[in-house]
Amino acid sequence: MTARIEHLVTSGTFSLDGGTWDVDNNVWLVGDDREVVVIDAAHDADAIAEAIGDRRLTAIICTHAHNDHIDAAPALAERTGAPIWLHPDDMPLWKQTHPDRQPDHWLADGQVIETAGADLTVLHTPGHAPGAVCLYDPGLGTVFTGDTLFAGGPGATGRSYSDFPTIIDSIRDRLLALPPDTVVRTGHGDSTTIGAEAPNLQEWLDRGH
Repeated sequence: MTARIEHLVTSGTFSLDGGTWDVDNNVWLVGDDREVVVIDAAHDADAIAEAIGDRRLTAIICTHAHNDHIDAAPALAERTGAPIWLHPDDMPLWKQTHPDRQPDHWLADGQVIETAGADLTVLHTPGHAPGAVCLYDPGLGTVFTGDTLFAGGPGATGRSYSDFPTIIDSIRDRLLALPPDTVVRTGHGDSTTIGAEAPNLQEWLDRGH
């Protein structure tokens, strides 16, 4: 049995710097019939738990700590007993949403999280948020980019804790170096590939976002 990727879309709100917006989030599950990890427990713990079914949830991995990506994480952890993983650089953002609940483990660049034969390598890719990470599995031919890279360009860098030159460095050095046929599974919207996005780097630099 090899690991497979499942996809769930949940809806809610994103709030930062005094504004609130309606958003649809991609929730990714990687696993087999026995065990699974969740990447970004967004908005709806019930819907995510239903997608998990009777499998063992081994980890709740947060690509970053904006509230729309972590709001359901503590409820899902309480229900399943699974630990929450976050990069420590995103603690200031995490505390805005969950001041009374710490993550259980810290993500580190180069760390590998294993589940059901999949090996998810943590790539620290700051810019959209200080502790933003992507998760790359060469065996699955995919990288989960959270809000670092989308179909059409970098994640937003116009709000607190974000920086455009930093996200460009992260994308250029960590993501565009991956094989061109690597599927990019994003935090919102449609998937793309490294090969489809790589030729547009200069265009993003010119437009500044």
